[in-house]
Amino acid sequence: MPQKKNPCGMYGCFWRTRRAKLLRINKTKLQDPRAAASSKGELGEGGSFLRLLRQGTMQSPRNATEVQMSQMVQPGHANHRGELSIGQLLKWIDTAACLSAERHAGCPCVTASVDDIYFEHTISVGQVVNIKAKVNRAFNSSMEVGVQVSYEDLCNGEQWNVCKAYATFVAQGKPAAKIKLKPFVPQTEEEKMEYSIAAERRRMRLAHADTIKGLVSNNPVQSELETRDCNMAVPAEKTRVESVELILPPHGNHQGNTFGGQIMAWMENVATIAASRLCHSHPTLKTIEMFHFRGPSQVGDRLLFKAIVNNTFKYSMEVGVCVEAYGHEMEVSRRHINSAFMTFVVLNEVGQPRTLPLLKPEPGDGERRFKEASARQKIRLDRKYVISCKHTEVPLSVPWDESNKVYLSFNNVTALKTLVAKANWVLASEREKVKMYILEEDTFLSIRIEMTISINAMEACLLLSDLRHRHEWDKHYASAELVQQVDKDDMIYHVISQTMSEENKPQDFVILASRRKPCSKGDPYVVAFRSVTLPTHPAKPEYTRGETLCSGVCIWQETDELSKVSYYHQATSGVLNYITTNIAGLSSSFLSTFQACEQFLLKNKDNSCIGLQDL
Repeated sequence: MPQKKNPCGMYGCFWRTRRAKLLRINKTKLQDPRAAASSKGELGEGGSFLRLLRQGTMQSPRNATEVQMSQMVQPGHANHRGELSIGQLLKWIDTAACLSAERHAGCPCVTASVDDIYFEHTISVGQVVNIKAKVNRAFNSSMEVGVQVSYEDLCNGEQWNVCKAYATFVAQGKPAAKIKLKPFVPQTEEEKMEYSIAAERRRMRLAHADTIKGLVSNNPVQSELETRDCNMAVPAEKTRVESVELILPPHGNHQGNTFGGQIMAWMENVATIAASRLCHSHPTLKTIEMFHFRGPSQVGDRLLFKAIVNNTFKYSMEVGVCVEAYGHEMEVSRRHINSAFMTFVVLNEVGQPRTLPLLKPEPGDGERRFKEASARQKIRLDRKYVISCKHTEVPLSVPWDESNKVYLSFNNVTALKTLVAKANWVLASEREKVKMYILEEDTFLSIRIEMTISINAMEACLLLSDLRHRHEWDKHYASAELVQQVDKDDMIYHVISQTMSEENKPQDFVILASRRKPCSKGDPYVVAFRSVTLPTHPAKPEYTRGETLCSGVCIWQETDELSKVSYYHQATSGVLNYITTNIAGLSSSFLSTFQACEQFLLKNKDNSCIGLQDL
């Protein structure tokens, strides 16, 4: 019989030793799944405890910030049509996102902004809303939280996606001071992709206001106002709505500030009223432009909501909403808390959008809002085309202009980062320190060629982003002309290739080159390439116009002297034959090209004049 009073006796020591051994092995398995095979032979499969422990370690590690919320849609959550109110959905989204942010921060967090939201479906009473929120990336004192919303019908078990949202939260210490966040470490392929792209979304948020201003100033929408029949138009002032709310304790969050989701719900309410006054019907909210919280409000404050229809298009209208806060009724000064733009449609009996009446804007600020609404609509259409582009149905080369330059740059870098983050790359061959990997996915074949070079990563980025010098190391390039310096990080080139097409003519390309410096430690320098269309450079009969879907270079600084340079190319039909011909064993063509690239980098690494500008 074992001695119960002696926990360190023979049996106690045996189980402590065994448990420690199990923990060591399973810790190794978490780091290297191949260790699972060796652990089977060492410890056997005798006990259920061991089997359960082994099963747990084989599962993908769950994101510690993940929050899952399920809500049954009750009549109190619904609008007059028996559908879930978007305002209520925004409350749930903000709650789940805030909980996720606070899991990572370990302290109170406040909503700073919510990116554009596109609603794909409506949700009826009795259906279940499923919300999943998790941190994508932490910056200094802010973090991005991704939220996926779907709903399910409990009667038939079917599920549909409703929307995806990206919210930015700021961690706050005491008293209301920002604190520095710990880094977020992605684990799965999806998390790594979202982590990488979060930096691009942040860049796009910061540039959004300047994009609108530039588009309005460069492309004033005066002709549209002049050609409208004002006698048939609805005066904008008839759609104006003002509403005041007293912030009570139920409207506050756990920090004493007004709950961000509640403010968004009130904004949606007044916007719906403004839209209804124009169409004399019940509108459906389709899109919310970015919510941006400019400051906090507290229990006891008054919130003044102002909404007005800014512009109408054939089947949709934009409503602008702003929120101001003040402490008491005698207070003169008011604080701008939030603003947003919402797009509504009016559906007929069969669910199709109805034609809407024209709008006559108010003079002065009304005309400014009218023009800005037209600019935002153009950006929405451009962005939808660029980001949701189906490569088998539309040309790869998207027309470039001032309205979509931010989103084309975003899509360019995002596509490359998505390709880089994929986990199924297979080493095809290795020769003389040059490695080639391949990735097969459905109709696409991608290659990655990798080498380590004695050069600073920033210098390599500057040299490789200037396509005018690529012919010095890549024999497939005949020449490259810098057509337009868009900004510090984006350039457009006209490239003539040495490669002959099926028509026995040289190929030419119009390529947007977008480069990025690392957002945080461990990130690479990125140079991404994609095809665009420019009216100044149409296709010419002496060339075959080629298209680049996704290609580019990532450079990681490994030591003070060494950088890892990886070239990526997603093959389209035009170059697929060339890629597959050289895929078996690293061909002399690939090898010589990237050996020449190494020599080019080493030769010019101290020649700063080659780089267009410092990053």
